[in-house]
Amino acid sequence: CLKKEKEKQIADHSSASLATPKPSPPRRPATMAGRPPFTNVDSATEADLRRRGLDPHEVDRSTEQRLTHICTDLVPALPASDPRRHTPLHKILSRRAVTDPARNPALPAPDGVDRLSLLRDALLREILCRLPVKDGARTSVLASRWRRVWLSTPQVLADAHLRPKGCGLPPTPADSPAIVAAFSSILEAHTGAIPTVHLTCTHTNAYQAQLARWLHLLATKGVQELVLVNRPWPLDVPLPPALFSITTLACLYIGLWKFPDVARLPPGTSFPHLRELGICSVVMEDGDIDFVVAKSPILETLNIHGCNKGLRLRLVSQSLRCVQICSSVLEDIAVVKAPRLERLILEGLRSNAGGLCTRVRIGDAPKLHALGILEPGNTMLEIRDTIVMAGMKASSSTMATSVKVLSLNVRFANHTDAKMVPSFLGCFPNLEALHIIVSSFHFMFC
Repeated sequence: CLKKEKEKQIADHSSASLATPKPSPPRRPATMAGRPPFTNVDSATEADLRRRGLDPHEVDRSTEQRLTHICTDLVPALPASDPRRHTPLHKILSRRAVTDPARNPALPAPDGVDRLSLLRDALLREILCRLPVKDGARTSVLASRWRRVWLSTPQVLADAHLRPKGCGLPPTPADSPAIVAAFSSILEAHTGAIPTVHLTCTHTNAYQAQLARWLHLLATKGVQELVLVNRPWPLDVPLPPALFSITTLACLYIGLWKFPDVARLPPGTSFPHLRELGICSVVMEDGDIDFVVAKSPILETLNIHGCNKGLRLRLVSQSLRCVQICSSVLEDIAVVKAPRLERLILEGLRSNAGGLCTRVRIGDAPKLHALGILEPGNTMLEIRDTIVMAGMKASSSTMATSVKVLSLNVRFANHTDAKMVPSFLGCFPNLEALHIIVSSFHFMFC
């Protein structure tokens, strides 16, 4: 009987749960016309788009899709913890870390003793660094000791974690004042290291002075990973020159900015510790990327995405190992001297207004292992100052013997393109894997 009664209670509870509607996530309020407010387009841009016969809502939607792609697929994922957080908390608590060795902080306190206050500062920091930055900051009101400990605990700081409660997605300009105020107060108050900072939700055009101040503060707090994505409109918001004063950076990703005039930067500008650089939909001039590469002596990875202006690169680096250029207009890339370069990835390249071919020049790159995607007919391949032509016989001066993996995108229906394939293959005599894309078909030969 007890079993049947229990089963009846479970069934009644399940029915009630199904009948109770689940709370819906917060939504953006609709405008008078029944359409959601703009998330990126300002009033001046809206008026300009309407004058040009464009739908500002459609432009706003496509812009948000680009931002979402950058923030979710291109930039590094926000770390859930700093390296110390990988140690399970119960193992940390098992260490002798209390002022009174006779007491175990992992056990309940029947006598009402405040066991947390008995923990050493080092262990309190291990606990606090596992909390979101908002929750960690709240502990500072418990006591002066907690405030001192939190202020010296290394933080992972992301403006996405500082958005006002109840705000839906995507963020709008109305969210920025609260985010900017919280971000500023944390940076000004926190005295410890802030190794990771992600700024992806703030419409920075109205807060350029605050952004410059943040970058100056981060230069003193040992930031190592910085993701800086501008919420656009206008699209040419200048990147603060203060960014180039942060010498502790090891990983830097920037998105939807206008690159500053490098000629006006201080002569001693450098990124001595930078190993990974990502540039996403940034307005640049010729020579800007070459400047950053030259100022980054240990840079290993260079990612470029969404460059709409004809990109011209001249790679001279003793440290680069991987260069990836995607969804961009690439006019010319010359690997002049890159003794450690292993991978050169060119994917989804677009033609410029003149329909010119992409020129790919391979010079001194003795460790180049993977190359592609090259498009015979749309790619002008040059190896050691010799342009590869249809029907040309390969010689030692036109061979890249280190390449083991090659990717081609071939229009076999085009006779001219098809004739280029044997000439391309002759330049890489030591291939171990060949990837060929033909329309919607993908073949791999090993």
